[in-house]
Amino acid sequence: MREVLNQIGGVAQSARDGRFLDVFDPATGETIARVARSGADDVEQAVTAARAAQPAWAALPHSARAAWLTRLADAMDAEAEAFIALEALDTGKPIALIRDIEFPRALANLRFFAAAITQWASESHHGEVGLNYTLRQPLGVVACISPWNLPLYLFSWKIAPALACGNAVVAKPSEITPLSATRLVELASETGLPPGVLNLVHGQGDEAGRALVAHPGVRAVSFTGSTRVGREIGRTCGEQLKKASLELGGKNACIVFADARPEGLAATLLRAGWQNSGQICLCGSRLLVQRSAYEGLREALVEEARNWTVGDPQQPATRMGPLASRAQFDKVQAALDSARQAGARILCGGQAVRPEGRCRNGWFQAPTLIEALPEDSPLHQQEIFGPVIVLQPFEDAEDALRLANGTAYGLSASVFTRDLGTAHDMAARLRAGIVWVNGWMARDLRTPFGGMGDSGIGREGGVESLRFFTEPRNVCLTL
Repeated sequence: MREVLNQIGGVAQSARDGRFLDVFDPATGETIARVARSGADDVEQAVTAARAAQPAWAALPHSARAAWLTRLADAMDAEAEAFIALEALDTGKPIALIRDIEFPRALANLRFFAAAITQWASESHHGEVGLNYTLRQPLGVVACISPWNLPLYLFSWKIAPALACGNAVVAKPSEITPLSATRLVELASETGLPPGVLNLVHGQGDEAGRALVAHPGVRAVSFTGSTRVGREIGRTCGEQLKKASLELGGKNACIVFADARPEGLAATLLRAGWQNSGQICLCGSRLLVQRSAYEGLREALVEEARNWTVGDPQQPATRMGPLASRAQFDKVQAALDSARQAGARILCGGQAVRPEGRCRNGWFQAPTLIEALPEDSPLHQQEIFGPVIVLQPFEDAEDALRLANGTAYGLSASVFTRDLGTAHDMAARLRAGIVWVNGWMARDLRTPFGGMGDSGIGREGGVESLRFFTEPRNVCLTL
């Protein structure tokens, strides 16, 4: 069986105490690999390797670090099919989703920050007291902790700006989906990255992850994951006065006004709620529809749902694969059981799916539309992270704002209307870090990304990422 090892100082190695965790194919429920179950000793070794490598890496010109990121992107591109196969095996995602969207975005992350670091200008101020200019210097060793729902996509999103800025990285991908991140770090060594600049430590969050966050040699933590874990990381970083960027959960609203263009609307709304089996923090799991348009859109959604084929992710016709783990499958089932007990009306889905053939034991959930739940229902208030959309009518813009802002989260929202005045007013008043108008999941890598409330703190993306992974120092010249 395949063993997925740590990558420390350019060397593949097991956890120091020899422990492993099983890795499963969610489409079949079968064990496909064993991943190193690291602890504090492994983290110590990785941080030591990173600290030794970082000064020489930071001393390189921006253009040299950019060239390395570009070489890594080119090497990834040359192995595209292998990466896509690993990601599909590890996550159960449909092949088309990885090939068309997620793998290209992982490449774009590397290439974007390779270009961005060479174009980032320093600031200067004059006319008051001498001449002031700002140095942006790397922090040293940083931790990048990425989640299981977008393993390669978000792993590259974190390590690319961290490395471009001159930091050395100790990364921890999710133990549920470790395959593609491991191959990427192996490939980095093969393309000539100096040993210790990029290190990978596998293991559970409450063991390896906690040790990494608490290590005094780590000067910043970029984390994507649950709100519960984010709070713990925030407390630890606060105690040590180290930087933290926390991109956490979401319970995002799609707000549809009666004047929204009907062409393709139902398809967009279902994609917003169900892409990647609903396992994206940006998914629009709450669908708020103006009452006068509610019945018509509800019928269109149920009809459009027929196009969502659930099954073997290796088959080209499959639109939705399994949930990523047995624990996630059980969580979604429990949420649906609770909704039924609360009197919800299930318009489609609501049950587990058992595909024929090799996937009969996989963790598949039918894409689900639900209505008739009270505002304080858990499905309106809590992140489920599954293919479940809850419909709710609203009267006017003020009612829509009240409902949309009525959760503890504040990550994203979408507004569908032909009235640009309404769109701007809603966008300005919605409690969300990103608002889409007449669309969903359009991402410009130059823009700031992050949430508020239970959706986290900090921003990454474009210049925001470069700022996060550097420390500003002002120099004042008296002339």
